[in-house]
Amino acid sequence: MAAALFGRLALVSGDDAPEDVSVTSAGLLQGGYASPGEVVTVMAEQGLDLSAHRSVQISPELVTASDVVLGMARRHAREVVLLDPGAWSRTFTVKEFVRRGETVGRRGADEALDPWLERLHHGRRRPDLVGSSDDDDVSDPIGGPLDGYRRTARQLGDLVDDVASLLWVPRQIRTPPG
Repeated sequence: MAAALFGRLALVSGDDAPEDVSVTSAGLLQGGYASPGEVVTVMAEQGLDLSAHRSVQISPELVTASDVVLGMARRHAREVVLLDPGAWSRTFTVKEFVRRGETVGRRGADEALDPWLERLHHGRRRPDLVGSSDDDDVSDPIGGPLDGYRRTARQLGDLVDDVASLLWVPRQIRTPPG
């Protein structure tokens, strides 16, 4: 859901994007699976078509090619760092990314990504990836009612907007209606 929600932002899909931005979705399980029907339904309610989406399993090559890796939960971030220890300083849960970004401040208009990520990463400890925490984890609605998927989609939508606002300044983030 998060990658689709990023894709709706003008900064990712628009001609006036401040940087060359691409977003890829990957997970821990084997790839090739369709999105659950509930996800397709909830995203369709937001004008996003995930009916053709197929899952992709995270790989060392995908991690190496990524400037930033955001997981929905600590276990996702933990698995990425186990897969590629060099990715530690650029791998966060989406909630942690937003929380830390609100503390260190938005990326400056002329600030390169790497120095800003260093500021964001400063003071983190690897043991913080152990376990789970409502402070860091977006709940997975899998197997639950459709309303649970809607709650998760709303939460992810807000988090995605926050991530984009922290990363891409000075332009205002525009989310098309829908």
